Amino acid sequence: MRQDLELEAIIEDYLNGKLTHEERVAFEQLRNNDPMVDHKVVAHKVFLESMAQYAHIVKLKEQMDAAHAHIDVVSLTEELKPHPSKLVRLWRGSKSAVAIAASFILLAMVSLYSIQNNNKQAGTFQAMSQDMAQIKRSQSGLIRDIKSIKTDNRNNNTGSRPRFGGSGFAISGNGYIVTNYHVVRGADSVHVQNSKGSYKVQSIYTDPVNDIAILKINDKSFDNLPTLPYTIKKGASGVGETVFTLGFPKDEIVLGDGYVSAKNGINGDTLAYQVAIPVNPGNSGGPLLDNNGNVVGIINGKENKTDGATFAVKSKYIMEALNAIPQDSLSRRVSYGKKSALKGLKRDRQFEKLQDYVFMIKVYNNN
Repeated sequence: MRQDLELEAIIEDYLNGKLTHEERVAFEQLRNNDPMVDHKVVAHKVFLESMAQYAHIVKLKEQMDAAHAHIDVVSLTEELKPHPSKLVRLWRGSKSAVAIAASFILLAMVSLYSIQNNNKQAGTFQAMSQDMAQIKRSQSGLIRDIKSIKTDNRNNNTGSRPRFGGSGFAISGNGYIVTNYHVVRGADSVHVQNSKGSYKVQSIYTDPVNDIAILKINDKSFDNLPTLPYTIKKGASGVGETVFTLGFPKDEIVLGDGYVSAKNGINGDTLAYQVAIPVNPGNSGGPLLDNNGNVVGIINGKENKTDGATFAVKSKYIMEALNAIPQDSLSRRVSYGKKSALKGLKRDRQFEKLQDYVFMIKVYNNN
């Protein structure tokens, strides 16, 4: 709780321009590396804007009260049946105050409606890695870095323990796997597991901004997979398009069906699609595919206040990551699928062909 309060205080200082240059740079590093922090910043900005609207309403109310004090109501009580000329004089003397009152009522109704809708829509992003403790530790460490401006501090704990991290899928038959950056961030070692076995991997490329990591199986027991049955979609997917995902929210692979519900992610984030598929911790890093067997995205989170509002990093960022891998990091060229073998198949047959290409990610950290 204390760590959350410290983070909120830093976010508020950041939005109000109270951080020093060094503090701002350190905080922007945290924001770029952690999608959850970035969405907290956006949600807090919405909150501050709502409070500013409320302050404006209070100011208008004070103006209305001041105008109301100048209205001479005595003239209406002097006689039971006031002469029409008195009513005319009263209207002429009070119409500005009445206009202010009417404006206030109208603006108050509009502003309150806006605030209520902002509060309904200001859900926060929740990453779908299985164990959120690592994210909490990373946030705490960077909060301390911002407060002390010592970004090179590291936690040198000893010992190791395995934890279940998320999902990933093959992007080539020779052992290259893509997942979310937040799944493997801060890991001392990573293993992947499918129906054939468990294998040690090494991270060869990470993109914290787009939440993508590319791993390479580095294990002699691994036999190359057959040609990928799916392709990576280069174009955009449309709203209403049917999609499905595979992942490991539990110890066995789970299928989820749905459709693309919006072209952009939370708060208009163009990095991701919004899809109507229920997901759970452990789904992060799993593939999102269309009916023709094209990978259209990578599941990376959901909105915690809306059922079925899941987010998937768009496939074009997978292609960008593949093109950005340094050539000296590659033992062989990444030869991802060129033609889908899933087109026209029923979902159960697609599942059968896909399951060996989707991996459980296991992360090991020092304690």
